[in-house]
Amino acid sequence: MKVWMRKIAVIFVAIMTLGIYVPTIHMHPEADEAKGAVSSPSDVDSTNDNIPVDIPEIEQIPQLDESYFMSQITSKAKEQTINKLGTRIANQIDEDFEDDILPKMEESLSMILAEAGKDNLPYIGITEYPSSGFGEKIFNVYDNRTGKDIARFHVRRDNRPLEGYWFNFHYHVRNDKFETHHEIGEIYWDKNIPPKWMS
Repeated sequence: MKVWMRKIAVIFVAIMTLGIYVPTIHMHPEADEAKGAVSSPSDVDSTNDNIPVDIPEIEQIPQLDESYFMSQITSKAKEQTINKLGTRIANQIDEDFEDDILPKMEESLSMILAEAGKDNLPYIGITEYPSSGFGEKIFNVYDNRTGKDIARFHVRRDNRPLEGYWFNFHYHVRNDKFETHHEIGEIYWDKNIPPKWMS
């Protein structure tokens, strides 16, 4: 029994002290013995400095045009909007969204991007996380360099008496300090309460 206790104690001490003691490491153990056998940088043969190396020519990166950036931003906007609606809502209003809302949203985005100027297009991005639950935010269009919003796209639930629930798509722009609602369009839901966003 005493032998087992000793083994357990040794194992316990080994585990507890693991990493506390690190032995010193000599980088050039032969150098200590030879006293200067390691060459200094000045002793190194410098004839290899002028070795010719073939460097392939760097291809010129094609300049991306305005339509490329527009298509990238509008496809990201569509993806974020469908993500915001969630599968339960998107499946029911998909046709109205594709026919009525999406073209007007793309038109609004094109107008906002045109105002930003084509030199600024490479620096414009779209936020990736729409608000869930009952929040209105779909996405924000912002300048990557400053982090400031250029436009904010929202969808709001409107409950109209005797009519039911409507989804109101609109956006706000920086020019008027995000106060004015710029209408994109509306889609009728039902008289029943729609599910939460992203459900």
